[in-house]
Amino acid sequence: MSDLATRIDSLPWPALTDRLDASGFATTGPLLTADECAALVALYDQPDPFRSRVVMARHGFGQGEYRYFKYPLPDIIATLRSRLYPQLVPLANRWQLALGLPTQFPAGHADYIARCHAAGQTRPTPLLLQYGPGDYNRLHQDLYGELVFPLQLTILLSDPAAFSGGEFVLVENKPRSQSRAEVVRLQQGEAVIFAVNQRPVSGTRGSYRVALRHGVSTLHSGIRHTLGIIFHDAG
Repeated sequence: MSDLATRIDSLPWPALTDRLDASGFATTGPLLTADECAALVALYDQPDPFRSRVVMARHGFGQGEYRYFKYPLPDIIATLRSRLYPQLVPLANRWQLALGLPTQFPAGHADYIARCHAAGQTRPTPLLLQYGPGDYNRLHQDLYGELVFPLQLTILLSDPAAFSGGEFVLVENKPRSQSRAEVVRLQQGEAVIFAVNQRPVSGTRGSYRVALRHGVSTLHSGIRHTLGIIFHDAG
């Protein structure tokens, strides 16, 4: 996983941070190779890597399904979590201060997970999602408990030429303003980093909170797989 760690460290983090500050999301360009994407997709039908399977229609979440990984996480997912987290911590802590929230996040992901587990949030949250024709994911937020790291990411594992529809959608809700939608089109292996819940936006009277929700539009044809990386664990 040293090659993946190098790719993560070599991302243009100042530019990504500026984009996250300005828009609440940023795309990385290809982060995983086609072979790494295929290896993750191949896990979907294997029972051993996962702790649970969720059929979205049963819960009113949409249509399609996803599976949560269990500990120990596959190496590629553990590397993504542990290596991306320290790059995002400075921004996360700055957002906390701007929002007037007292919590500051530790520098290392292992220390943050220890904090989650001490608070009773012990279930890992990385997940593999699968969509077929007619499937979609309603707008939502991945909160899972009292402890929430304010940034997460989704990686497209499928070749976008192999499906139609199924766009990743972000909807921003500003106070006293109509909602704004953003469609994010990704390349295979590319990640979109985005705010889990709220982010600060500078106004004339200081910072105010803007909420973000995410989802997936209806898939028209093909099969679409994505990987979700969430940095807090679930209660």
